[in-house]
Amino acid sequence: MSTDAAGGGAAAASDSATARARLSNGTIARYATGSLGTGGFATLPGLVLTYYLTDSLGVAALAAGLVITLAKVWDVVIDPVIGALTDRDLARHGTRRRLMLLGAGTIPVLFALTFAVPPALGPVVAAIWVFFAFTLTATAFSLFQVPYIALPAELTPRYDERTRLLTWRVVVLTLAILLFGAGGPALRRVADDPVIGYLVMGVVAGVVIGLGMLVATTVARRPVTETAPVAPGSTLPAAARASLREHYADGVRAVRRSGPFRALLATFVLQALATGLMLAGAQYAATWVLESEAAVELLFVALIAPALFAAPAWGVVSRRIGKERAFAIASTVFAVAALSILGVLWAPGDWIYAPVGVAGIAYAGMQSLPMAMLPDVISHDERTSGPGRAGSFSGVWTAGETVGFALGATVLSLILAVTGYISSTAGETVTQPAAAVTGIVVSFSLAPALLIGLSLWSLARYPLRRSDIESQQS
Repeated sequence: MSTDAAGGGAAAASDSATARARLSNGTIARYATGSLGTGGFATLPGLVLTYYLTDSLGVAALAAGLVITLAKVWDVVIDPVIGALTDRDLARHGTRRRLMLLGAGTIPVLFALTFAVPPALGPVVAAIWVFFAFTLTATAFSLFQVPYIALPAELTPRYDERTRLLTWRVVVLTLAILLFGAGGPALRRVADDPVIGYLVMGVVAGVVIGLGMLVATTVARRPVTETAPVAPGSTLPAAARASLREHYADGVRAVRRSGPFRALLATFVLQALATGLMLAGAQYAATWVLESEAAVELLFVALIAPALFAAPAWGVVSRRIGKERAFAIASTVFAVAALSILGVLWAPGDWIYAPVGVAGIAYAGMQSLPMAMLPDVISHDERTSGPGRAGSFSGVWTAGETVGFALGATVLSLILAVTGYISSTAGETVTQPAAAVTGIVVSFSLAPALLIGLSLWSLARYPLRRSDIESQQS
């Protein structure tokens, strides 16, 4: 073969590889639709569950925080195990779809049950009911979420293509946050009886969450890697033969082994704590600071409407200056916007929607950019440690995100308890002490701003740059 022919063949092979790495619009759309489910589950319980416990079921604030925290602790325990199971499925069958289908199929019923507590049971039994129902719901969510997060690293090896995939995922995610954050509380008011209202909200939201997840499972219907599934009678890869204990330990080793993963995970967990704290405090801020329970819907519109347009813009910025620098800018803007909300202590009013809108622009970047950086971290680890551990990384990542959001509700409940917040049952009228209102504002502004500032310290230790990822593809 001539040199020209050989060169032409190499060029054709390169073009073919590039074409395969380019994701179709259909793949991106179906993958992004999964965030209708993940965004709904992350938003609605975080927004209303603590409030449901304290202001509808009469559960004390500290006990309400404990219920949610314990359910999330269980989630943290099982996420690495689910990561192990999804790595096994990939090694055995060439797809991660099985667990995704199980989670998507069971979450509608379990989500509805969480908000179906008969009021006659009393606060203690109600708290126990919510604990078990929400724990099962969180388990179903993890069965979908862990393999879902692992997919981008396998769908494409390209640095910018991953940003494109995750940018559109975050567009749908922000739409879901808007839909559930504003629509969920609106559904709660379809009936004069709050008990029926919460039940309607739980049923409708659960169905929509499940449908979004089911659409995303089609992305993993066929093998997402070039490695064929193991034939019957063949020797399984080590990843598929290891025990669950070994898989669990592998997740811990992944954290210890990968410096980029540790830095990114620490940043993301701190930011999940900050946003989880704001999310849990939004309904309280609407009710007791803006003096309108329905104002929570306007808060969400102010937060999410700008984010819908900002997510693609953050993708453009990251392609110009790098994901890590764009992420730092987004985080800084969010922290400043959150801190400015503290002013409602002295001058309450509708001006609060302006800094919330600025925070929404930054929030879009804080969601899309770390999600686009995680596949880069996984690929970087594969270069030195071998493939087959994406599930371990995504399991630890999901556990970290769960810890952050769970602690957000816990911190809020502690602040409410310390400042003397008064719980109540549905229909009961109470007046909150000034200290409790101050605690609500602090939890919605100052505390999240400080947490974001701390996350910037860990982000500064993230070492990967575009050149590190693109050098792996050459």
